[in-house]
Amino acid sequence: MDELVRNATARLLDSGNVAALIAGVVALVLVLNRSTWLPLRNVVTIAHEGGHAVVALLSGRKLNGIRLHSDTSGLTVSTGRAHGPGMVFTLVAGYPAVSLLGLGGAWLVTSDRESWMLWGCIALLALMLLAVRNAYGVLSVVVTGGVLGAVSWLASPSWQALCAALLCWFLLIGGLRPIGELGRKRRRGRAGDSDADQLARLTGAPAGMWMLLWYLVGLVSLVVGGFWLLLMPQV
Repeated sequence: MDELVRNATARLLDSGNVAALIAGVVALVLVLNRSTWLPLRNVVTIAHEGGHAVVALLSGRKLNGIRLHSDTSGLTVSTGRAHGPGMVFTLVAGYPAVSLLGLGGAWLVTSDRESWMLWGCIALLALMLLAVRNAYGVLSVVVTGGVLGAVSWLASPSWQALCAALLCWFLLIGGLRPIGELGRKRRRGRAGDSDADQLARLTGAPAGMWMLLWYLVGLVSLVVGGFWLLLMPQV
């Protein structure tokens, strides 16, 4: 056990992993600070609505469009059966999509494939742009894709890795905060048509159970993704 701890500490103190740790601290500050969270929450909303859209298509539903709003809320509209597994899976997908995207990105970064992660995100944003139905949504997706494109084209490999790690941390940490925000809104009676409440009506399982499930997915993703970023070879 002592040797395992020493090896883990040695890896953590590697210069690349110290950079990954700093990126994690920066991401935590960005998520916790209200002035930075409000604009950057648009990135989380994009991933959230993208999760709804992808699962809707995979479950055989027709995707009608995605709207992203300036208050950082979003709406994904799909048509199909109003009940059944397809609708349930579509509603479930939004919140965990953010954390799972961060987890997948962390795996790519620690596998020395940060360029795959960045270009993969750009490709997903380009596809999402085809489904966005309002001007603010188009602006949000284009700006996000433009930033990632600039990093991919202009930054050196080491800076690409650092920026990709920062994005992963932001998604892993930021994926949890909206669930807490939803819980506070529900306690005030202001979220009666939330994903969790719609799932409760469809399945009979309480909304709190779905929120707990999303928290667990987010926490596991954060622990595993953080481990990969901090203790795997290099960032």
